[in-house]
Amino acid sequence: MKAMQMVVIAVAIPSLASAQSAMPAPPPAQSAPAGMACADARHRAFDFWIGKWEVRANGQNKVVARSVIESLYNGCAIRENWMPISATGGGGSLSVYDVSTGGWRQTWVDSSGTRVDFAGDYANDAMVLTGNWRGINGPGKDGVVRMTYTRQPGGKVRQFGEVTTDGGKSWTVSFDFIYSPTA
Repeated sequence: MKAMQMVVIAVAIPSLASAQSAMPAPPPAQSAPAGMACADARHRAFDFWIGKWEVRANGQNKVVARSVIESLYNGCAIRENWMPISATGGGGSLSVYDVSTGGWRQTWVDSSGTRVDFAGDYANDAMVLTGNWRGINGPGKDGVVRMTYTRQPGGKVRQFGEVTTDGGKSWTVSFDFIYSPTA
């Protein structure tokens, strides 16, 4: 009887695999049509970051990461998939305009188990998000990280990160990336 079950399983698994591979891919994310819940300008403020990108340190030619930023859920959220070139792991974020607070929220999660919650808004031609990052400067050395996203010439986006450990009296550069669009 066990041999019969093994044959049935062996026959069924390829059938399931071919059925799954024959399923059509989900449609690409679309911006919300006018009149939908997330179609207003406040929800669209971070759309300039949507795209497929090669990421370089500002002023450098070497690609340090690739990133895919996509609109999800009828334009109500933006998901980032950060894929470093030479480092292991990676991470990603989910960003949303929060109607209840009147600002943007972003949650970052990475392969080291780090989770950071950011809050901020779009003002003065930039998206600025700030959050407490535990261990940013080593074990037990927390800091507040401020990320500023700005449009750059040629369709690029700059992500400039600063950290403070003294309640905002002084800030030091943590990262400075230029996102260049790919095909």
